Amino acid sequence: MTDTRLFDTALPNPNGFREITVGALNDDALAGVRLVDVREPDEYVGELGHLPGAELIPLATVPQAFAGWDREQTLVLVCRSGGRSGQAAAFLARQGFPRVINLVGGMMAVQQAGLPVER
Repeated sequence: MTDTRLFDTALPNPNGFREITVGALNDDALAGVRLVDVREPDEYVGELGHLPGAELIPLATVPQAFAGWDREQTLVLVCRSGGRSGQAAAFLARQGFPRVINLVGGMMAVQQAGLPVER
């Protein structure tokens, strides 16, 4: 069963996905959510690190990677500042994924909020 709390509280974006800020990130909200980091490998392990549990799927590979994904699972997309993840979110929404969320401010906002990261 898909947990709907995070998706239901996320703000709609005109491009067919939803958005959250780092204030919405907590273990309870992320339970059952697929975290997808769309940055490049060197960024994923670099200075800003990545969110615990995030999987690396660089933006250029998203069109090939999503084929086997569960379309009903909530997806939270992350990048450095929210731009590339917004592009990926819009792409996935156009492909028929109904539960896509972009993290506004990306890993820069995560760092500013002092949230835990992995490198």
